[in-house]
Amino acid sequence: MAGYMYGHKIKPNKRLRKAIKDVNEKSAAIFDAGNKGMYKTVVTDNNKSSELVVEVKELAVTKTGLIKVQYLNAFYKNPEFRTKKGEALLTEVQGLLGDYLPAEDIEWYETPDRHSNIKNFVNYINTTYHKHSGI
Repeated sequence: MAGYMYGHKIKPNKRLRKAIKDVNEKSAAIFDAGNKGMYKTVVTDNNKSSELVVEVKELAVTKTGLIKVQYLNAFYKNPEFRTKKGEALLTEVQGLLGDYLPAEDIEWYETPDRHSNIKNFVNYINTTYHKHSGI
């Protein structure tokens, strides 16, 4: 009798609760990641120019419409223009562009629709009655 109770009632209940917990944690991680996007601009130096493509993460939004960003990755379309890579390039980009960028110039990866779908899904999981879990 104890084996039946464990195998058919308790064990599925533990698995279901663990699965719900995992989904909630992964959904929270998506929201914590914030909005990410691409910012493109042309940089000119010594009569040479190249397009600079920067991947940014939104940290905050100001009342004037500027976005405080964190620079994640950057590269020049013309590799001969500048040879810096990695952290040195990100430091250079920080010096060139500053901490704030105009919101309308950033092409965002994440959309509000995706975030609302995730919120609805998490809300559905939390409020749905699950037969095995008793919640």
